[in-house]
Parts: sequence; structure tokens; C-alpha cells
Amino acid sequence: MDWEAIRDEFPITRNFNFQNHAAVAPLSRRAAEAMRRYVAHCEQNSYLRGNFYKQADTVRQTCARLINAKPDEVTFIKNTSEGLSMVANGLNWRNGDNVVSTSVEFPANVYPWQALAARGVELRTAMEEQGRIPLERLIDLIDNRTRVVTISSVQFASGFRTDLAALGDYCKEKGVFLCVDAIQSLGMLPLDVEAMHVDFLSADAHKWLCGPEGIGVFYVRKELQGFLRPTTIGWASMKNMLDFGRYQFEFHDDARRYDSGAYNLAGVFGLGAAVDLLLEIGVSNVEKRVLFLTDRLVTGLRDKGYRVVSSREQGEASAIVSFISPVHNHDDIQRHLEGEHRIVIATRAGRLRSSPHFYNTPREIDQLIDVLPGH
Repeated sequence: MDWEAIRDEFPITRNFNFQNHAAVAPLSRRAAEAMRRYVAHCEQNSYLRGNFYKQADTVRQTCARLINAKPDEVTFIKNTSEGLSMVANGLNWRNGDNVVSTSVEFPANVYPWQALAARGVELRTAMEEQGRIPLERLIDLIDNRTRVVTISSVQFASGFRTDLAALGDYCKEKGVFLCVDAIQSLGMLPLDVEAMHVDFLSADAHKWLCGPEGIGVFYVRKELQGFLRPTTIGWASMKNMLDFGRYQFEFHDDARRYDSGAYNLAGVFGLGAAVDLLLEIGVSNVEKRVLFLTDRLVTGLRDKGYRVVSSREQGEASAIVSFISPVHNHDDIQRHLEGEHRIVIATRAGRLRSSPHFYNTPREIDQLIDVLPGH
């Protein structure tokens, strides 16, 4: 891959050494251009000759390719939280049921499940152990009243990558639904909902996809769509959605039953262009690139006296590297890097966190290592 040429897709490289894609990533050039084309058309023509919803269906097919799903299993959401909430609120629960998760999920994958306590549903959480969530800890929590295992594909604060294939196999064997918060992996690591036996998936565009905020992808396995009740219902949920004067309460036969009304079309087209770029590059190539860059970063951090929290074991590493200084204040380091050197990282859960993407370069990794205070 000509990674230097691909950097042209990211004008932010002229202004910053940006290594904070696990927060809010910059838009790729083509995502921004797709949104500008839509806005310009609306400014000059309104909806006329736009065929916008036909174009949205093309984006739906593109997003389905990204996760190896069928187009009728995918629809659009405002954000990851919306999709996870639709799963939590759309299932039929009985008093005494339980949900299994971890103690270090992003809040979007915590509060919808905590809210089920009012319906007698217990949330069980596996603890983080030195930056890892051992699979056996999750499995130990699953019993005959477990209905859902809900987990991040990659943990936001540590970068730990869940073995979704192994977890999916176990959940399928036990008749437990697997719900995945994929925002910290989609676009950075290959994800195959069929091979991994994922039942529900929710992910935003504004991190590793390098798309806009306010738009995301929601996946529901086809055979479960009659089982997961839509929780927000509107005209677009219905099979005859364009027959406005005929009130026929009949849901779509596909994932559009989870729609309620008009799409964020600017967001949809930005998402589609962002995913097109990743599919052209190949997500497996993205994975190799980010692991190469983060391996280089980890080596440099350790040589400089920092403690790396993130697991770098085979199959557990990601593009998120969390690390700790034994002597320096993390917030001071983060402000110094951005203010003095235009290097953008984050602090999370008492740790420094770097999250470079495929267009970052070895020299940018080396710059971060060089300007970090030594020990």
C-alpha cells in the first residue's frame, strides 16, 4: 500500500499529528465531499432529482459488506447508544433474567442494561485484569437465565480486543444472544457477523470509520427481527411507508422496521463514502498497518519507562495503546503534547491513550515517543 498517498485523504495531517481516533476522528476527504455534494444539491434543488433514498440503499449495501451481513439486516441509527438501547428495550424480559458484560464498558453499553433492573433483570460484569478481560471470566457468569452477552469488540480505555469468534460460538451453543458495541473496531479490524455469530451490532461512524457524527450502523440478524420489538415507531417503520393516507400497521420485513422517520441523509452519504474508502484499502490491510504502528509505539514507550496497560498478545491487540507514567501528571502531558507539539492523544481511566490510524506514519509515532517526558 502507498500509505503516503493515502494521507492525502486526510487534510488534518497538515495541522496535527493526530492519534486520537478512539475519540472523534477527522473526516476523510471523500466523506466530507459526499456531504458537501448533498448539501449543495439541497441548497439548489431541494429534494428534486436527488433520488436520495435510493442512494441511501446503496450505502446500506456497502455497510452490510463491511460486516459480512445481508443488506436487509442493516439500517441506520443516530449513534451507538441508540442501537444498544433498541436491543435492551426491544427484547421480552422475565424477572430473574440476567445480562453478562464487563466492568469497563463505555457508558453507552452500561446504562441501557442497568435500566432493566426495574424489570427484575440483573447485570453481571466481568472485571478487568491488568488491561485484559479473560474470556473465561465472561463464560463463568453465563447461566441458564442469561439472555444476552453485551460487550465492546475493543475496549475504549485499554484497547483490549474481545475474541468475538470464540465468544460467539459459546453464546450460540448456550442459546444466548451476543450484542456487540463495535464502535472501537469497525473500520480498524475485520468484523464478520456471520462467522462470529453476532446477533446484534451497533456502531457509530465518527471513530475508526472516519465518518461524521450523528450516524451509525445497526445490525439485527434476520431471523431475530420478528423477535426484537421496535421501540421507536413511525411512518418509516411501516411496509407501505409512502402511502401516507392509509394507516396500515405492518412493519417492514427487514431492518428498516427499526427506522422511525426521515434519515440524516448528509450523515448517510458521509458514512457511505468513508466505508467505500476502507473497503478499497481493505480492512485487513488497515489492521496490519495499525498493529505495525502500535507495536512500534509500545516498544518506544517501554524503552522510555512508561508502563503499557494494553494487551499486546496475539489476537488481543488493537490500535488503542493505553499507558501510564509512574511520575508525571497525565493531564499535563496531554496538554503539553497538543499545545506545544500539535500531537493529539487522550486521557482515559487514569491512563494516557494513543490511537493512531492507518494514515499515520512511523515518524509520527517516533515524534510522540521523542517528546514524551522521560523517567
